[in-house]
Amino acid sequence: MEKNSYIRYGEAFKRQVVDQIENGKFNSVLAASQAYGIRGSVTVTNWLRRYGREGLIAKEITITTVNERDERQQLKKRVSQLEKALADAHMKGLLNESYLEIACEGLDMEVEVFKKKHVSDLSSGPGKKESR
Repeated sequence: MEKNSYIRYGEAFKRQVVDQIENGKFNSVLAASQAYGIRGSVTVTNWLRRYGREGLIAKEITITTVNERDERQQLKKRVSQLEKALADAHMKGLLNESYLEIACEGLDMEVEVFKKKHVSDLSSGPGKKESR
């Protein structure tokens, strides 16, 4: 066989090899590859992923203690609470901006002008006027 050539395998052949691995004829992907002269190192593994039954390809498994599982659930709940609080704060900010725009329209003043003129009053808090 030429160095740069490659072999295309038919779907029926691929399924046959996968079936033989699943039914125990071969004890490994490597054994099946060698038996049929399949050169690619991951060719048969890819066939198993595509045509095989679930669970024959190694998957990542995480083993946790009950405390770790509970902590993870609590953290997920906390993240959810914080996301809700952030969304609420964002909506409150948008609402305040809208109120400011409406108030400035009533005063016939641009929002940026109002902010520049009253930013020190706003930052010092209610009832705390800065002396000028």
